[in-house]
Amino acid sequence: RAAMRAALKNIRTGEYAKKFIMEGMTNYPEMTAKRRLNAEHPIEVVGAKLRAMMPWIAANQIVDKGKN
Repeated sequence: RAAMRAALKNIRTGEYAKKFIMEGMTNYPEMTAKRRLNAEHPIEVVGAKLRAMMPWIAANQIVDKGKN
């Protein structure tokens, strides 16, 4: 609950927006690093292997990871 209040305060005061804009000016290094770490997480690696074994999932894919 305290973390949620802190996050809301961060948004209301504009600190979140300032940080996001500054991050954008430097080509989003922190966000890119976090995305890379999440993609390398063992559950994501296993999930990718499992999805590769299910061809019907690829046939109905909504997001093109090559573009997004």
